[in-house]
Amino acid sequence: MTRIAMHLTTAVALTATVLTASVAQAQIVTPQPSPKSTVMQRVGLTDVTITYSRPSLKNREVFGANSPLAPYGKRWRTGANATTSIKFSDDVTIEGKKVPAGEYGLYTVPTATEWTVVLNKSLKQGADVDGFKDDQDVARFTIKPYKLASKVETFTISFAELTPATANVDMLWGLTGAKFKIVSDVDAKVMAQIEEKVIKNASPSANDLAAAAVYYNDNNKDLKQALAWIQKANATDPKFWNVNTEAKIRLKMKDYKGAVTAAEQSKKLALASTPPNAEYAKMNDELVAEAKKGGK
Repeated sequence: MTRIAMHLTTAVALTATVLTASVAQAQIVTPQPSPKSTVMQRVGLTDVTITYSRPSLKNREVFGANSPLAPYGKRWRTGANATTSIKFSDDVTIEGKKVPAGEYGLYTVPTATEWTVVLNKSLKQGADVDGFKDDQDVARFTIKPYKLASKVETFTISFAELTPATANVDMLWGLTGAKFKIVSDVDAKVMAQIEEKVIKNASPSANDLAAAAVYYNDNNKDLKQALAWIQKANATDPKFWNVNTEAKIRLKMKDYKGAVTAAEQSKKLALASTPPNAEYAKMNDELVAEAKKGGK
């Protein structure tokens, strides 16, 4: 083969390689019938993340004996495509079951009267919902389905009914809903912080003192201790919101006179702030009225 022929052969081969690579890169991408979705929620101090794919009804039956989507009594991946996963940044309690921090497959077995929910260590089953081992289950519990007022066309998982330490995970499709409660151990974590930053700290900051006082008041703990902390926070640099906290603690302790005095001070500070805080002024007026009513 001549040198010219060799160069031509090499050029043709390179061109073919480039064209093949270009074709591979230019493959058509179309939307999935059941698109992937991720929902996240902080529950107490714990981050919860659910990743799932969302099938639609498309005039098909769901949650029934003959359903092609999620038949009664059959394990379901709680979505479509890949395994639905649920991830917790800290240990939680779900429907009375302790669940360690980690990421798990979320499976369900629906029936007309109850659903069995299974958290399993396997995240790679996909459509093979019967292929994983039961000894890999982390938690298993039952919940009651309920009827929805209107049809949900596309399967939806959401967080609802949030409190400072709990949230419900709602699973909605067709005319059926089912939910389970996640409980985060907030108290132990907050109390550990208070122990470190306030109780064992010789010089706690005003912010930490105020935060500890608010937590004690909101959770009906030792009100005398809460009052001592908020008074110490207010002694050096009183903020209108912290003085309002003192007023609320005193009101709960039935120290009506002290509550009125603190609320009036908080109102004065709120109106003197830049800009004036009318909302706190109103809150303090309401607290004064409540304290005067209680003192009669």
